[in-house]
Amino acid sequence: MSEEHTVTEAIANDTAQVDDDIILEFRNVTKQFPGVTALRNVSLQVRRGEIHGICGENGAGKSTLMKILSGVYPWGSYEGQVFFEGKELRFQESAIRQAIEAGIAIVYQELTLVPSMTVGENIFLGKEPLENGSINWDKLYADTQQLLTKYKLDIPPQALVKNLGVGKMQMTEIAKALSENARLLILDEPTSALAEAEIQQLMEILRTLKEHGVTCIYITHKLSEFFEITDRVTVLRDGRVITTQPTHELSLEKLVSYMVGREMTERFPEAKRQPGEVILEVEDLHAHDPEEASREVLKGVTFNLRKGEVLGIAGLMGSGRTELAMTLFGEYGKVTRGTVKLEGRPIHVKNSREALTQGISLVPEDRKRHGLVLIQPILRNISLPNLDQFAKFFRIDDNAELKASRQFAQNLAIKAPNLQVLCNTLSGGNQQKVVISKWLMSNPKVLIMDDPTRGIDVGAKYEIYKLMNDLAAQGIAIIMISSDLEEVLGMSDRVMVMHEGRSAGTLDIKEATQEKIMALATGIA
Repeated sequence: MSEEHTVTEAIANDTAQVDDDIILEFRNVTKQFPGVTALRNVSLQVRRGEIHGICGENGAGKSTLMKILSGVYPWGSYEGQVFFEGKELRFQESAIRQAIEAGIAIVYQELTLVPSMTVGENIFLGKEPLENGSINWDKLYADTQQLLTKYKLDIPPQALVKNLGVGKMQMTEIAKALSENARLLILDEPTSALAEAEIQQLMEILRTLKEHGVTCIYITHKLSEFFEITDRVTVLRDGRVITTQPTHELSLEKLVSYMVGREMTERFPEAKRQPGEVILEVEDLHAHDPEEASREVLKGVTFNLRKGEVLGIAGLMGSGRTELAMTLFGEYGKVTRGTVKLEGRPIHVKNSREALTQGISLVPEDRKRHGLVLIQPILRNISLPNLDQFAKFFRIDDNAELKASRQFAQNLAIKAPNLQVLCNTLSGGNQQKVVISKWLMSNPKVLIMDDPTRGIDVGAKYEIYKLMNDLAAQGIAIIMISSDLEEVLGMSDRVMVMHEGRSAGTLDIKEATQEKIMALATGIA
């Protein structure tokens, strides 16, 4: 398709027989991949000016549906029709620009900003106002300020993105989408990395967008957010639309039952753990940022961990939780003071290879960036850190590698036709299981799990929780870092709370409450 192909050519003249109140309609949309039907006769309407929630388990078809709408999957690669503002969308190959020009914008979970550029430069990247062949910087920043003011986005136009918090970055991404005059804004897991205050700020922004007539599609695994912000919710399961209902007619229990196809009587599986002797001791640990030697990220962390225990680590964003995990794994901070003992003996872990040798494994916070090689198959991802186990006479024993990897894939119920499936085609829950599988293959004594259920649906979360209970029952000591206080309280034996790089206190689960945890996390206690 030529570059001169206009958006009007990408939108067919066929008009849908719909009410003016309907801005978007999917009609009998089916999308197939080799061996998998991702969408099955999906029919769905979105009303103009509403905030429409779409939920479902990982693999339900949410992302596929949005990729069709945003031009990632072109017309002809799927069956059925998609109508926007009464006209059928027929986007061709590489049609993301056509979707934007049509008035459809998407904000992904992984932000797409350039950290070294300013807010204004990011918003108008590729469409800078020109004057006599040069960028008119005064106009660029004036237009940025006008856009930010219109939608009540409190961000300095000339601030460098790398100096912003995650919440401000999210606002910048939304402003970038709105700068294209988007009339339909898709938000995919917009709060997965936000603190509670930033989430409330985002909710206010969405209400402002609604006042300005912008229609929003809101996708999240945090089900409580649907009840706070959406007008209606559509549930997908196994590629089919199960129901679309006004949010006020739903309950959390009903929503979950629609998603998983069964009643879920409990969020957390029952565990009868009996922690053993202390296996890991951390005493007054101090560490500095490896890229900014003057910045101390850990300022005195003390705790211990027992065999067969799940120790929850809570704290606000920026409290040092992830920095602690990465430092214990040898991949972040430069330790300047303090001791770490494993099974009673001091250890000095300088990199991840040494951590694995000592018996420490880490399921990282960002599985796509730090946990997986997405363009490699499941088999290679599981075996990658463990190739020493299969090395014989300077060669890899392929049969042994396959047998061991298959066993872990079966134990963790990874849903895929075979182990040659590429990881970038898996759902979030199955990707997380692959990450856990590869670290379990290393036979860890201590397993650190940083936000292990981030971006995972309610059914897959339950499976991860059951797995954690099984591992603890086998004597593996687990450190679980989580931003979800209900998860911390539901899965931990004890809770260590961090505040500004320090351990603020440790609570036995019998005495721990959300109020006590927040008091420690904010420095009040």
